[in-house]
Parts: sequence; C-alpha cells; structure tokens
Amino acid sequence: MTDQHDPAPALVAAGLTKTYDGVTALQPLDLVVGVGESVALIGHNGSGKSTLLRMAAGLLDPTAGTMAVAGFEVGDIDARATTSFLPDDPVLYDDLSLREHVEYISRLHGGEGWDDYAQGLCERLGLGPRVDDLPATFSRGLRQKTALTLGLIRRFSLLLVDEPFVGLDQPGKAVLLDLLDEVHADGAATLVATHDPAYVDRVDRSIALRDGEVVFDGTASVDQVLALVGG
Repeated sequence: MTDQHDPAPALVAAGLTKTYDGVTALQPLDLVVGVGESVALIGHNGSGKSTLLRMAAGLLDPTAGTMAVAGFEVGDIDARATTSFLPDDPVLYDDLSLREHVEYISRLHGGEGWDDYAQGLCERLGLGPRVDDLPATFSRGLRQKTALTLGLIRRFSLLLVDEPFVGLDQPGKAVLLDLLDEVHADGAATLVATHDPAYVDRVDRSIALRDGEVVFDGTASVDQVLALVGG
C-alpha cells in the first residue's frame, strides 16, 4: 500500500501524443519514471526520443495526453524548477564566457554562481583552461561539455539529456559516465537518449522507441534493445 506521503514519480506521461502537420511523431504513450530511477531512451533518428524529452522539459506542447514532473504539470513553474534539460544542440550566448554562463545559470536557479563545485566540474571535463573563453567559439565537443556543466550546476530532481556522448572524446565520455552515476547516487532521476552501450548497460531500465511507439520497456542489453528498434 502506498503511503500518502510518498513522493510523486519523477515523470509521468499518460496518453501522450504529438503530431506535426498531420504526421504522428509520438504514438499514445504511457510512461512512469520513478524517483531516482536511471532510464536510457533508445531509438533511431525520427523515433520520437527528442520529441519526448522536449515535451518533458516543457518546450513542446503535447497534441493529446498529460505529463507531470514530481506531481506538477509539465510547463508549470514548479515543474521547470525541478527539471534540468540538456539538448543535443545547446544554445549558448555569443557574448558570454564560460564562467559568465555558469554565473548566470547558477544564480538564475538560486545557486551561488561561480563556486568550487563549478570549478571542479570544469576541471573534470577538461574546460579549466577555457573558463574565460567564449563557448560560441568552441568545437562541438567543448560546447557539449559546456552544456553538461550548465545542466549540472543547478538544482534538479529530474535530468533530461539528449545524446550527450556525441562529439565527446573517450576521456570526456568516461567523465560523463561518472557524473551521471553521481547524479543517480544523489537521488535524482535521469532520462537519457543515447545508443552508447557503456551507459545503457549501467542504467536501471531501458525504453526503446520505433516510429514514435514504445517497443520495449525493461532491462536488457544494448544489443537486445537495438535489435527491437531495427538496429
């Protein structure tokens, strides 16, 4: 029996659907991500992964169905306050240094700005020597590391990440795997769109999408899940 004081799930979707100009990007979908659960979201381009993540982040409205974060309707200020979203193509300000980006995002979400944790994140991701440079001039890999830093310095209970390993070198991937493990250990839920086997093999659960439809939801190896989506 569920106690009335049990926290709401990190993410709940019911009958969630998205269409663009009559084309269905996401079939009616029901989904629950528990508090502190780590979930890999797998599927080829066009399968609906990014659409699902952007709706969970409150950046896209569903065509039908409902979605809630920690009991708050997606898009509500309380849902946004508890969700951190790292898109596959981060938007960065042309005229702000990495340090200034960190200051802005941290203070925007009630943090202390540039602090030891932010400095440590940058050092671990190999950004230490570049903190006073403009991320707008960075390579894709460095921009991805910048986005990871900005996503992790704020408070959240749900972390949404779209293809975070693309563009990272092997040391960067290793650091990111450790950081995601730390997020999980700290009690936050994670929903990460990726094909990276090193991550898929260490999550609590995998969800596979094909043509906007869930074709698998459970525990499996990356090879098994990719076979289900046509990989």
